Amino acid sequence: MNYYVLVAALLASSVEFVEALTIVLAVGTVNGFKPALRGTLFAVVALTVLVLVLGEGVLRVVPLNALRAIIGVLLLLFGLKWIRKAILRFAGKKALHNEGELYEKAVSRLQTMKAGEFEAQATAFNGVFLEGLEVVVIVLTMGSAAQAYPSAILGSAIGLLLVLAAGIALRAPLAKVPENVMKFVVGVMLTSFGSFWAGEALGVHWPLGDASIVFLIAAYLITSVVSVGRLKRGEAKREVA
Repeated sequence: MNYYVLVAALLASSVEFVEALTIVLAVGTVNGFKPALRGTLFAVVALTVLVLVLGEGVLRVVPLNALRAIIGVLLLLFGLKWIRKAILRFAGKKALHNEGELYEKAVSRLQTMKAGEFEAQATAFNGVFLEGLEVVVIVLTMGSAAQAYPSAILGSAIGLLLVLAAGIALRAPLAKVPENVMKFVVGVMLTSFGSFWAGEALGVHWPLGDASIVFLIAAYLITSVVSVGRLKRGEAKREVA
């Protein structure tokens, strides 16, 4: 069991599952939960097939070292994008992500278009499939590069169960989940994993092995927090001027 991969997959997947849940709840509120759950089920089946087919195919075709190089670069780009958005949000340069507002917008859109059962089912399918596709990317990349598919899949499964349990219990968008903080942490973790695997592919010898990931996470986290502080100070100076 690779606990680094498990935790990273759990957090990253949970963020996407929260957003998918918001769409499903909006469809269920306006059109009933039967079409919402059918669309969700179809999307889950499609994504499961995608993971099983692509996962095996990738490992058979691409050499592990080349795979780690490709995945390392992809995770770096993916993680840095999340970090950038998180820094801008916490510095006040970009609006914080709000699931409550997204839920209200989705409900309003469905009511305006007077969606029937098929349209409601399609809306749930599209929302779950698109958000789930990001989970697939996370599972495939982290599972392939670390040769830890069970850990990546288990982490995503735990995230799914936690979000589903909360959604069933509350039947409301998880607006109080600290999603902005989670995205910040996930961005840091993905960037750290990307740096680690890209470095390995380039022949970098990490002195502490897999434990070096912890120090990479700390370095990126400190750099990000400092960046937020600098942006806030720069904004305060402009307001005073």
